[in-house]
Amino acid sequence: MTDTGGHVGAERVTEAVAHAVATLRTGVDRDWGAVRAGRVDWNCLETAEHIASDLIAYAGQLAGRAQETYIPFEIHLEDGTDAEGALQVIETGGALFAATLRTTPREVRAFHPYPFRSANREGFAAMGIAEVLLHTYDIAEGLGLAYEPPAHLPEHVLTRIFPEVQPGPDAWRTLLWATGRGELPGRAPRTRWRWSNNLVLPTERLTLQGVTPAAAADLATGGTGGFDWVADGPFDGTREAAGMTIKAYEAGVHRPEFGLFVLVRREDGRAIGGMGFHGAPDEDGRAEVGYDLAESARGQGYATEALRALSDWALARDDVRSLCATIEPDNAPSQRVIARAGFARATVEEEQAYGEAEPGLRLYVLPARP
Repeated sequence: MTDTGGHVGAERVTEAVAHAVATLRTGVDRDWGAVRAGRVDWNCLETAEHIASDLIAYAGQLAGRAQETYIPFEIHLEDGTDAEGALQVIETGGALFAATLRTTPREVRAFHPYPFRSANREGFAAMGIAEVLLHTYDIAEGLGLAYEPPAHLPEHVLTRIFPEVQPGPDAWRTLLWATGRGELPGRAPRTRWRWSNNLVLPTERLTLQGVTPAAAADLATGGTGGFDWVADGPFDGTREAAGMTIKAYEAGVHRPEFGLFVLVRREDGRAIGGMGFHGAPDEDGRAEVGYDLAESARGQGYATEALRALSDWALARDDVRSLCATIEPDNAPSQRVIARAGFARATVEEEQAYGEAEPGLRLYVLPARP
């Protein structure tokens, strides 16, 4: 299978930089050091320096495979650098970052603090694009220039690192609203914001990789979601779960840590199945889990291993008090998985608390440990 994920991110970074520089170059006759950049606390020259610094820093994180903290370096514009010189540094930073994205393997993750202390190349690409788009907007606002990037660029950012933000009718204005730079009808202004890279849970043989709205949309429509699947994957249940993720995202109720995860083998980087939640915990702290594996990956303990890890992570949270799963009575393999992961057949009292399972299904429950 051809690994094109890094190339897509690189192309989007290159496009974002080229469009931004073309816009800002129309204002190089101004003294950028004397003009504040929109709503940020920097002048336009400092903001341009920040864009270039982020692009090169993200390239450094990926190239250096940083795991615990930022690699300790930074760049600064030389004294006396003018606006044209700053744009040349942004172009250089974009080229270095794009080259790094093209050569970084799919499974590489590097340190980034928010919110789960790592990001893959797709996450870093989206963060870099966001820095370019948003701070170009800030500089353009300060200089009085009109700026609006191609719609697929803010959409690329929103569907990868703003999974909790409900899509709006216009991706660019939605991104501006999401980052405290604009208004959207019917939505309260945002004064604080963070983007969100996907959660990854490690086990001995697997990683459970959180699925972004972009990946879920691709999976739901027959694609790979950017994963390298075994020959007989993904199975139908994973595609159905991806569709549920998209519905929640479009409705504005998606919580990514309670969405879909793809199970990826450490030994070869191949995706073998899907596992996750049917939604966020209810007001009583109850959440439902579901899972499936490609047939070639069954019978090797992968589902049990993943379910234990997912259950331990969930029940360690303050907002989760118990987990449940519903299984068909004749699905003996799934019943063995759920039992090995510590779930037990629901009691009458538990069925009443959860609501009886759908007709023909059995309810299994795993309560939080005392």
